[in-house]
Amino acid sequence: MFRSRSKEDSAAEPPAEQSHVRDPQAPKGRPTPKRSEAEALRRAVVKPATNRKEAARRAKEARKTALSKQREALLSGDERHLPARDRGPLRRFTRDFVDAKWHVAEFFLPIAVLILVLSMMPSLQLRNIALLLWLAVILMIVADSVLLTRRLKKQLRARFPDESLRGTSAYALMRTMQMRRMRLPKPQIKRGEVPR
Repeated sequence: MFRSRSKEDSAAEPPAEQSHVRDPQAPKGRPTPKRSEAEALRRAVVKPATNRKEAARRAKEARKTALSKQREALLSGDERHLPARDRGPLRRFTRDFVDAKWHVAEFFLPIAVLILVLSMMPSLQLRNIALLLWLAVILMIVADSVLLTRRLKKQLRARFPDESLRGTSAYALMRTMQMRRMRLPKPQIKRGEVPR
């Protein structure tokens, strides 16, 4: 009755703090950082930047480490460090769906070089063949792209009924236009496998 309010408030606070404390026997839910990473983090946290040069140097180092982690993630497929456009189960399924099959668009570059060589030949017949080949390749790419987007959207609606499919078709089509070896993130499944 005669106690001050601050004592009542401080008496009520410790149970709230204790709810956030982790049991020492429970798993922590994250991997243990490497010693070099922990030391670098500790050094960065302990001393704030004293001048603009130091702050810029630290920002540059942080950007460099983030970019290197992102590059490793693009090569290995690690979801945690992928760029925002490639992250999430929807995008992963789209990548796997594209990587599981052959597509005409991935051979566009070699075919375009062949057509260019044929069109530079002195023979009129070879130039006409190059023109017809160019038209056939474009029609095949368009047909393959239409079929791909239809099949992909059907699979995505079945697998992810509550998610927005916005941007997945363009993402898939851009991936088909890259040769398989050049795709980033690297393909995680072989051709013919079922997408995960």
